[in-house]
Amino acid sequence: MSHPRRHRPSRAGILPAALACVSVLAAIALGTWLQFGERQALDTVYTAGGPAPDRVDVEASIQRVDAAGRELVLRVLVTPRGELAEAGGVSPTEDLTLQTSTSTRGDLSFKAHSRIATMDLPVSLTGGAITDYPFDAYDAAIEFSAAQGGEKVPVRMTLSNNDALFTAEVDGSEDNGTAVFDVGLARSHSVLVFAVFMMTAMWALAAAVLTGAWFLVTRRKGLTWPALGWMAATLFALAAFRNTAPGTPPIGSLMDYLAFLWAETVIAFCLVTVVVTGFRAERRAPAPE
Repeated sequence: MSHPRRHRPSRAGILPAALACVSVLAAIALGTWLQFGERQALDTVYTAGGPAPDRVDVEASIQRVDAAGRELVLRVLVTPRGELAEAGGVSPTEDLTLQTSTSTRGDLSFKAHSRIATMDLPVSLTGGAITDYPFDAYDAAIEFSAAQGGEKVPVRMTLSNNDALFTAEVDGSEDNGTAVFDVGLARSHSVLVFAVFMMTAMWALAAAVLTGAWFLVTRRKGLTWPALGWMAATLFALAAFRNTAPGTPPIGSLMDYLAFLWAETVIAFCLVTVVVTGFRAERRAPAPE
């Protein structure tokens, strides 16, 4: 009595499957590592100023970076300490004034015995241009000095970044009781990866349309309406896909000149060429009896 032979997978089939699994695991590990690095960067708090008992604490966080408007929004919480405060730092004992850098719009004033609330301050950005997207970078200078009762008091300041679309490189220092931060802002790794993927996808779609157009033209297929519909849909879908770029860069950015405008040109040229050659092929075809 003969027994059926069991089918054993060949090595030629096992190797591609193993490589695919390893590639997927490597991609997941890389993505996890990048996300962990960005989370660590967002949780980093930078400090400038000394721990004097009688001082003014300034807790600042970058809430949003507006590259098009060339400014960032800084959320600030001011807390007097020691002999400068009453009610546990809720209000100053005397009139408190915080002077800021020239890039920050306006100084802060707090009345004596009045509760201090969180405030949002716009800070101007210098350097860089949004048309360099996704490789644009900016600088910002943030300074805080304090005076209470007509006398200068030391400032201790902390700074953090809450905008996930940007990474911040901060250099903090103290200059005669003034907290100084030099901030460098650039697109986050996730934005860079997605922007590079978008440019790669644009060129891949343009190459796919070019290949299809070459096949239709060389084979004299005539007006093949499904193929024409696919090309036209790709032409308009690519524009919508481009508008999903994080940070909404304007038309004319580096990404457009590297991929988007060229891909749209190739697809439009292929569509028109297929229509013209297909129309000629249809006219030359013999009429049915």
